[in-house]
Amino acid sequence: MRKAVFLFLFLFQMVLVRAQLVQVEYNYNNVGDCIFGAHNQSKTPLYLHMWFTNLEYTSFREELPYIKKLDPGYNSLFTLARESEEGAPQFIFEIKSFRSDPAPEVNLNFPYLVPFSPGTEIKPVDINNVAGFWGPEEPKGWKATGFLAKQGMPVFAARQGQIVEITGASRTGNSQTWYNTLTNAITLLQPDGTLIIYKNVVDKSNHLKLNQKIQAGELLGEVAAGANELVLVIYHYSLTSTTLQFIIPSFLTEPGKTEIVNSAQTIKVVHPDEVRGIEMTRKEQRQYLKK
Repeated sequence: MRKAVFLFLFLFQMVLVRAQLVQVEYNYNNVGDCIFGAHNQSKTPLYLHMWFTNLEYTSFREELPYIKKLDPGYNSLFTLARESEEGAPQFIFEIKSFRSDPAPEVNLNFPYLVPFSPGTEIKPVDINNVAGFWGPEEPKGWKATGFLAKQGMPVFAARQGQIVEITGASRTGNSQTWYNTLTNAITLLQPDGTLIIYKNVVDKSNHLKLNQKIQAGELLGEVAAGANELVLVIYHYSLTSTTLQFIIPSFLTEPGKTEIVNSAQTIKVVHPDEVRGIEMTRKEQRQYLKK
């Protein structure tokens, strides 16, 4: 049995750095098929993009582009079947990894919840910068949504997501694993593969854990000390560009009405069950919505 492991340059933010967070390996079985798998050695999910530059004695039958979400640990990928008596599959491939889906199917009309307590009156606010997103420089083409807020106000998830980063007033650890350089921020991976940052939010109760699934309308934390606004940044990486792609979300501003918010509005927050439950399983609807 032959086995090969390929380490690659890991794409983090907009800089290529050498890392060993992902290993792609393959094994030949006794009939000559080639079975692929990947190890994600980080603590949170990554997305793998893999493509072949040469194939012999086999064919690649997966949907293109081949993009696979890798949970922490080992992940099965696919099998290249032996299709010739002349020999086992032979190939050359290349790979990249991303912290978001690099080709997500984004629904711009998805109804995000205004992330405050239902019944609260909230004013959107124009965001003039996203200083600290990644060092002193702002990313090109950035977009963000803001809401006026007061210290200690509860903050709820605008959409279902998986916790991938929690930061307090300072950052520690290996910078190669950071999603951004913001402090007092919580980052979630959303079901469509995009990332959302809740800036100026802290988890004072320490109830959040990495990879924890959070439902729309579920408590995330509270507005951090000294902050007067909550900032939401939604973005993803791209297969075709090194520039991050930012998204302006639409929010549920009243029952049955979804729109991009602006600073001229005053919104009375609503979190109806029919919106909270859009991305829940039946079991989750029974658990969280008592349905």
